[in-house]
Amino acid sequence: MRLTLLGSTGSIGTQTLDVIRERGDTVLALAAGHNLDLLEAQVREFRPALVSVEQSVLPAARERLGPLARVIADPSEIAALEADVCVNAMSGLKGLAPTRAALEAGRAVALATKEAMVISHHLIWEAAARGGGRIVPVDSEHTGVYQALTGEHLDDVAELILTASGGPFREGPADLSQITPAQALRHPSWSMGRKITIDSATLFNKGLEVMEAASLYGVPVSRVGVLVHPQSIVHALVRFRDGSLKAQLGPTDMRLSIAYAIDAAPSGMSAPGDVRGVRRRGEVAGHLGFHLTGQLEFSDPDLARFPCLGLAYRAGSEGALSPAVLNAADEVAVDAFLNGRLSFLGIARVLETVLDEAPGGELTWDSLAQTDAWARRRAGELIHDEVSV
Repeated sequence: MRLTLLGSTGSIGTQTLDVIRERGDTVLALAAGHNLDLLEAQVREFRPALVSVEQSVLPAARERLGPLARVIADPSEIAALEADVCVNAMSGLKGLAPTRAALEAGRAVALATKEAMVISHHLIWEAAARGGGRIVPVDSEHTGVYQALTGEHLDDVAELILTASGGPFREGPADLSQITPAQALRHPSWSMGRKITIDSATLFNKGLEVMEAASLYGVPVSRVGVLVHPQSIVHALVRFRDGSLKAQLGPTDMRLSIAYAIDAAPSGMSAPGDVRGVRRRGEVAGHLGFHLTGQLEFSDPDLARFPCLGLAYRAGSEGALSPAVLNAADEVAVDAFLNGRLSFLGIARVLETVLDEAPGGELTWDSLAQTDAWARRRAGELIHDEVSV
């Protein structure tokens, strides 16, 4: 299979290359940020013809990588390349334009950029309709839902259920006001990037996943539930209107969902809930030996203790520009927390105030960028006020 990979030096990107290495697929192009040391190692191993980097490191990248590949600064050019699958693992707003470019060019996208569906899903589905592109999500919860829905009728779905580990503070301490970044970065189940790990500790990441699931599968957020499941073995469930439940289980290894998304993308979704079956290409990372023993626990999340999850439900229900506002504010607040400029509990306070003050308006590509900039600026002001108190 011929692949392009956006975000190759991040957590999902490096694990995607693990899958590619194991399967012997061909890498046509890589897009990265500014980690030139890791990118150079990837280019030397996988030999892509085209590489994209951030504009700030473009001259240095051309000097180092020029003899090995053509080096550019626009990941959208890579996303639009003719390939069997484009894996988009770019995080944040910068991943939107390449997603749009890939779909409008008719590409199959294995999408790990959750912001694309959270803050701009109507625009993303319109791009897919215009160009004939297809989408399969990469997140373990959303590929779990995808697998549980295969062969079913979307009209028969009563509820989608995503599981959450509960993060490092599921059982304590009771007082979260003195939590440090080092404590919040100790995730009990998954190895992830710093930002998403903090979002897991506040349960905001699960809120993003709730909004993403609603956007992917065409259901309101009120029909997307969350269960705390410390073992992280059940990744997602679907409850049908007859009362039956289907669950997808597996090891806590993102390479499994990445591999599934790559296999499924060429026949993936062209509209919300357009789920189709897929042939799997064999074992991933030796997981056929995974032994399912022990107890599986489930409980409801504590929204009073983790208010960020409730704020995500609120933003998803409000729709329009509210998800974009909340997402942008969280990026600023988490960065401030990681850098010692905001308390752990201050993250939720900043998010709630920004959401309360969010401007109205219709969701367009222009309004999305303007609203994102406003939310980031306002979050910064609130963080300054918190620090000044």
